[in-house]
Amino acid sequence: MLLTSQVQKIMVALLLACALGHVQVARAIYPEKSLRLIAPFAPGGGTDQMSRALGAGLAKVLGQIVVIENKPGAGTVIGMDLVARSAPDGYTLVLATFAHAVNSTLQASLPYDSDKAFAPVALIARGPNVLVVRSESPFHSVQEIVAAARAQPGKLTYASQGNGTSAHLAGEMFQNLGKIELTHIPYRGASLALTDVLGGQVDLFIGTAAGVSPLIASGKLRAIAVTSPLPSGAFEGIATVAATLPGYAVESWYGVYAPAGTPASIVDTLNLAIQQTVKNPDFIKKIENEGLTISVGAPAELEQYVQAEQARWRKIILENKIQTQ
Repeated sequence: MLLTSQVQKIMVALLLACALGHVQVARAIYPEKSLRLIAPFAPGGGTDQMSRALGAGLAKVLGQIVVIENKPGAGTVIGMDLVARSAPDGYTLVLATFAHAVNSTLQASLPYDSDKAFAPVALIARGPNVLVVRSESPFHSVQEIVAAARAQPGKLTYASQGNGTSAHLAGEMFQNLGKIELTHIPYRGASLALTDVLGGQVDLFIGTAAGVSPLIASGKLRAIAVTSPLPSGAFEGIATVAATLPGYAVESWYGVYAPAGTPASIVDTLNLAIQQTVKNPDFIKKIENEGLTISVGAPAELEQYVQAEQARWRKIILENKIQTQ
């Protein structure tokens, strides 16, 4: 009986230990709480819209709230730095853009190392930018814009969402290839830039497809050309800038990063969740309507793509001596 009693106690102890072990495993399941997705631009622009669409989809897949936080400023550096300094636990992410590939060249000193401070999670989508004017503008083609700029150097203005952003560098490339002079007007975010384009204070804007598509559809903006080498199916009948200025090519992209040191298992969980999110028919429709193409894959694919973008734009930035202010 004594032996039996001791055996029973041992069995009970083992069962309790196993049960406690399962509780600890359950508690360690990721994610256990809400996530933050940092959008490093002001509300209202293409990055903000993409962040909210992605966040809503991830919330359904992960079963946790995804809070979108807009942290604009310094060409996305403020938002990126916030993530670089965050705990590498998978609960703070950032939706990076074109700016992430150029900031290390544009800015002499960053508060983080672009190549070491972040863990790539997934490239989401790629697509052209769009050269737009307000609907009342006299311009209907790239040729007309180039002719007007040559006739009166510096008179035509183009807006951007800040120095060193995709719109700024796209405008610089436009000037270089067109051998013209435009006046750059930087703003703190795409929505502010678009407000002045719509109001007639600025002549041109080369915006992300996501940011300008709704205004084109409503008739408030006129699409002049897309920045991709080939025409975009989402902008049927719209010419390419390259048709007038051979060699012109600018691409927008969106990718998700976590802080460096985030466990590979969490990165993999997030990558799979993103892949599931972007395969949702509603998400696909939204992306395609905005001229973007889903381009999601393994974390390493984001890293390889951004490294290639860094090399391509570093050459352009250095040759043209472009600096942020």
